[in-house]
Amino acid sequence: MKPIKTVLVSLMLAAALMLLSGCHVLRIGSDYMEVPAAYDATQPVELTFWAKNDTNKVQTAVYTHAIETFEELYPNVKINLKLFADYGRLFEDVIANTRTNTQPNICITYPDHIATYMSESHAVLQMDNWIRDSRYGLGGSELLFDSPKEAEMVPEFMQECVLEDHYYALPYMRSTEALYVNLDMVEQLGYELPEVVTWDFIWEVSEKALEKNADGTYKINGQTTMIPFIYKSTDNMMITMLKQLDAPYSTEDGKVLIFNDTTTELLKEIYPHAKNNAFSTFAISSYPGNFLNAGQCIFAIDSTAGATWMGSDAPLLDIHEEQIKPFRIALRPIPQFDPEHPQMISQGPSICIFAKQNPQEVLASWLFVQYLLTNEVQLGYAETEGYVPVTLKAQQSEAYQEYLSRKGEDNDEHYIVKIEASELLMNHTEDTFVTPVFNGSANLRNAAGLLIEEITKNARRGKELNDQLITDIYQKVSKEERLDEIEVKKKTEPGEHTDDEPEEEQPAEEEKQEDTGATGAASARDLTNQELPTASKALLISVPAVWAVIGGFSVRDILKNRKDKKKQGK
Repeated sequence: MKPIKTVLVSLMLAAALMLLSGCHVLRIGSDYMEVPAAYDATQPVELTFWAKNDTNKVQTAVYTHAIETFEELYPNVKINLKLFADYGRLFEDVIANTRTNTQPNICITYPDHIATYMSESHAVLQMDNWIRDSRYGLGGSELLFDSPKEAEMVPEFMQECVLEDHYYALPYMRSTEALYVNLDMVEQLGYELPEVVTWDFIWEVSEKALEKNADGTYKINGQTTMIPFIYKSTDNMMITMLKQLDAPYSTEDGKVLIFNDTTTELLKEIYPHAKNNAFSTFAISSYPGNFLNAGQCIFAIDSTAGATWMGSDAPLLDIHEEQIKPFRIALRPIPQFDPEHPQMISQGPSICIFAKQNPQEVLASWLFVQYLLTNEVQLGYAETEGYVPVTLKAQQSEAYQEYLSRKGEDNDEHYIVKIEASELLMNHTEDTFVTPVFNGSANLRNAAGLLIEEITKNARRGKELNDQLITDIYQKVSKEERLDEIEVKKKTEPGEHTDDEPEEEQPAEEEKQEDTGATGAASARDLTNQELPTASKALLISVPAVWAVIGGFSVRDILKNRKDKKKQGK
């Protein structure tokens, strides 16, 4: 009996501990934390920093140097860097770790991904009060390095980090898309390249480039391969076309609007060019820069961050030297429907912080994130590719201006296309846009690209273009990306209530509880209104059940003892 009772007591204690830990997670899970009153330099802190890097050793060196220098400034901090080959894998790993509260301290990511992190857990740090803290905020008095002030951040890039009216990230690097052009071929076909290229121009030149010789080779290059126009990111392609035409995409609160008449007309416009092989995508044909550099493409659209792969003199050529066909390369903004009012997407990674139980751990994370915004780090990373620093402080610095002035001096650090790509974004920052961010916006972005991929594949397969084909594509894409599962977030004004939310009686002013000011803690009122997790409910039920079982065994022991005494009396 005693072993059984011991086991049951142990189970009861374990259940109680688990229940307490469940309540503890609720407290840690809050996204709001106060900035600590002071930084404790005597407390050892170990941080995990996750970032994306696609084998670019120079970028890796920027990260490692930043970590080493920061650790010299703050010797009590140890930072562990983990690099991922792509943002998709990084996103999946963060989600998996968020569910066990083992996510990294700091993460290079995108707002679409942050929205999903926030839906999984409220542990993404809300940065509003951290940014503006006079001691440890941007440009704060207690920092041991020269951090940019809030006014020295590029405002458009900062705005991209606002989710649900609060800052949940800081920008790290920014890029946009550019049109990389084989100027020789454009002129060979009898055209003059305009400063702002239109979609009509792209389609016309691309179709003309398909003329062939009697032997089946293309007249424009004498080769058996020619794909005049290749777009790397088809999600950006569809999103940008819709934006340029002021057509629906989604609402701010997550309502999907992409399946509309304008989208249908765009797919019908793309279809014949895809069918003729005048247009293709990265997913179907491979990297556009390789075709451009081999003389098999005239118009290649890719990120400005990919400029170091573009051109026959590019420092990061991805094809064999024998395949390269020397040509004059020109850089332009992406094609427009209205050249007088150009619009292009803003892209590039941001940095978020995950709240932890230890406030000093969060403060150390915040300090390192700010360190990544210093001129040294910003300029070091921006000069590796066609990225642009996210601070006006770095952009306007003497060092960066000198870097730009040496454009074309060599085909490495000062590669002309790379610097022109950076200049393109800086000259058009006010023309950039971003899409609404919500839980599911990453799926909607994928769907936008799949629409173009599907119409292109069907065109090449010879499928007839009709309304049924478009309907089938819409249904397939919606199902694959589970767009019908995206929940539209209900917005209410102060004092208003949704139809399915009963109005709650407000307590008298004197009965309202004071804010305790505890870091990351929810008020008692908030906690009483929150539904307990399923595991906690189960534990609350199991604890009295265990006691009942123990009580049953105790009663049995008492009755057994009485029975034994009676036997002894006989």
